[in-house]
Amino acid sequence: MKKSDPIGIFDSGIGGTSIFKEIHKLLPLEHILYLADSKNAPYGEKTKEEITSLSFKNVDLLLSKNCKLIVVACNTATTSSIKELREKYKVPFIGIEPAIKPAALNSKTKAIGILATKGTLSSELFAQTTDLIAKDIELIEVVGNGLVEAVEDGEQGSEKTHQLLKKLLAPMIEKKIDHLVLGCSHYPYLVPSIKKILPPHVQIIDSGEAVARQTKNVLKKKGLLASVQQIKPEFYTNKNPQVLRDLLHQGNSENFQVSYLDF
Repeated sequence: MKKSDPIGIFDSGIGGTSIFKEIHKLLPLEHILYLADSKNAPYGEKTKEEITSLSFKNVDLLLSKNCKLIVVACNTATTSSIKELREKYKVPFIGIEPAIKPAALNSKTKAIGILATKGTLSSELFAQTTDLIAKDIELIEVVGNGLVEAVEDGEQGSEKTHQLLKKLLAPMIEKKIDHLVLGCSHYPYLVPSIKKILPPHVQIIDSGEAVARQTKNVLKKKGLLASVQQIKPEFYTNKNPQVLRDLLHQGNSENFQVSYLDF
């Protein structure tokens, strides 16, 4: 592996671009390859075996492009498959999990909302994390059915999505949460709508910055941080490239290369 080799990122679609943006901001010299497996989104409704198989497929493709580190920018793929990925491949992996710890440490009402996919909330890794961290906290867990599809279809700001969010967040508001943990990399794109629904004091937490810092730490430790500007990030999707293109260009003047790839 060389410093000039790319960082690989994959997600069950376009939501992991929220993680990409944090990594790109922190490590602007790095060449990044992003895989959006939108054809198979959402992963949250699939079995552990299906998710692991899809994760292997994505990793094999990224390794064929000489990636020096791989970020699993999908909560469901992390909680279902990170152990198997680390056992099978020698490349370093960075996973993404719901940021329950900072929410638990800072909660005054002792009630935290977790919005995530079925696959994340029902995983063994999630259960272990919550058992360790949130013993004296009430966790109001809600499966975000339909939210990944809304982002994948470019409908994150629509009235239909707003009404869906109102329904999903209602039990959390009733329990007086003071923190909402976003347990899916698609969900940061829903924050503008979420803020219109939740009381203003509720803190919304996602994992993007923490994942970017961990990526930098691992590359630094292994002597693999790029020291000169590499080529621009590249994006590959197995569905409609225009949706990914539009999402990347929201509030961003950079013109990223987005290509269709049948994988």
